[in-house]
Amino acid sequence: MRLDGRRSSSNVEDRRGISGGKVAGIGGIGGLIITALVIWLAGGNPLDVINQSGGLTGSNQAVESTLSPEKEKQYEEFAKIILAGTEDVWTEEFNKMGMTYRNPKMVLYTGSVQSGCGNATSAVGPFYCSADETLYIDLSFFEEMDKNMDAGGDFAYAYVIAHEVGHHVQHLLGTLDQTHNARRTMSEKESNQVSVRTELQADYYAGVWAYHDNRKFNSLEPGDIEEGLNAASKIGDDYLQKQAQGYAVPETFNHGTSAQRVRWLKKGASTGTIAGGDTFSPDYNSL
Repeated sequence: MRLDGRRSSSNVEDRRGISGGKVAGIGGIGGLIITALVIWLAGGNPLDVINQSGGLTGSNQAVESTLSPEKEKQYEEFAKIILAGTEDVWTEEFNKMGMTYRNPKMVLYTGSVQSGCGNATSAVGPFYCSADETLYIDLSFFEEMDKNMDAGGDFAYAYVIAHEVGHHVQHLLGTLDQTHNARRTMSEKESNQVSVRTELQADYYAGVWAYHDNRKFNSLEPGDIEEGLNAASKIGDDYLQKQAQGYAVPETFNHGTSAQRVRWLKKGASTGTIAGGDTFSPDYNSL
């Protein structure tokens, strides 16, 4: 991505090195690499996702960062620029709808953190909390994407941030509250399907951001979109379940298949319209 000369967001709080206290973390099946793959794209309260994920047991173990100071600084500067880009794009898009965009905050942390949605460790990966309108990111996740998930690249990292901001957009538009309330009275299968629709829409919004960021700043270089699509394919429920257990169980999907995630991210990046991101009206099997 072309980011030279771009502004950095001031809506960033640095809590690195500050303990979040006793946390409800994630244990089992491979620590950060697998659990972050499964969880990082969940919207709303990350503890809801933890509690609903079968086979994951509580732990107080945070993941220790192995980032060099130079690499961590690089990721920090990158994250601030991408967040600023989302602020610029979504402020403009909300203005078009006659609405006011409220910038989210980003918290950088290491190991564990206290959020408005509860305590969490770096094992849950990046997440958005609607209670305090904040994105939480342990920057070592980008290194994990590169070294252990075969999903590295600057646009892939930007996709992570843009997806979480997509959940913030859903929050401001009222979508998150509607889906959270609806899921309380649903069966597990129905609730999972609503979760998939929610996550695919956040993927779409990440694509919308990319479309307009490139229009405003000429930010995309050859291969960038492909990096994002590759990352999307590596966090599909079917791919992850097959990696973890050798087979997929579709009724337990709560984020979407690799093909679905790629399709909606690509659609958002090619159309650039909020209106095109209706993932709730289509038949579930046609997503």
